[in-house]
Amino acid sequence: MQDKIIEESRNLLLTTNLSVTEVVYEVGFKFPQSFHKLFQKKVNISPLSFRNQFK
Repeated sequence: MQDKIIEESRNLLLTTNLSVTEVVYEVGFKFPQSFHKLFQKKVNISPLSFRNQFK
């Protein structure tokens, strides 16, 4: 389940202009801090850094 959430969030970060916070809510998280911890753990980079690195 977490892998699917990360996959969807990575896709949204790269293909939309949604803010990172909007992506957090779009994938079903209520607390951005929890999402950031999970994303960092799974991808080894913050969501914003991920977006900036690959855009």
